Amino acid sequence: MDKLKILVVDDESRMRKLVGDFLQREGFAVLEAGDGIEAMDIFYEEKNIALVILDVMMPRMDGWQTCREIRKESKIPIIMLTARSDERDELQGFELGVDEYISKPFSPKILVARVEAVLRRTNALASDDMLCVDGIELNKAAHIVKIDGRSVDLSYKEFELLTYFMENQGIALSREKILNHVWNYDYFGDARTIDTHVKKLRSKLKEKGDDIKTIWGMGYKFEAKL
Repeated sequence: MDKLKILVVDDESRMRKLVGDFLQREGFAVLEAGDGIEAMDIFYEEKNIALVILDVMMPRMDGWQTCREIRKESKIPIIMLTARSDERDELQGFELGVDEYISKPFSPKILVARVEAVLRRTNALASDDMLCVDGIELNKAAHIVKIDGRSVDLSYKEFELLTYFMENQGIALSREKILNHVWNYDYFGDARTIDTHVKKLRSKLKEKGDDIKTIWGMGYKFEAKL
């Protein structure tokens, strides 16, 4: 499994290095930004960032505004760092959708433990619950699908259908097999129910919908582009 990416955003380079070193020792891949504008550039460029560690006080764009910008696009976990222990700051953070709030100074080991706890809570560390193929992230436990970090709204059956396709990547699946596994019954009518759901799923996946290949006269195969 690929290393989970953590974006560390702090205007103090020593703080970024300290936090980054501890995270890397625990097997995470670390991305760094010195302010909110740089952080947003990285956020849009990089795929599959698992969590953001975000300092409050920064030049150009502070942590609060950066958090707002991220929340417009994603529900990615965010841990806020602050030099002040102020209840109003903490409440503002939670209102913006912050997952954890840590006051400076702090122990890097404690920060890493908080990171792991947040990722477990959001299921990013539960590998059995996560499927990641061609920029599509599917979280079975939370019933969430993201494409390149952006959420996709699927119906229950569309979600189950995509799960079955991703779990059987590269395998030709007949319509009968798909019906038995996704609809959980033997289907004796025509196959239009499958074809209709596949059509809707492809549309919602946009360009990633091309990963669902039609096998004429048989069914479908999920195959990511090389």
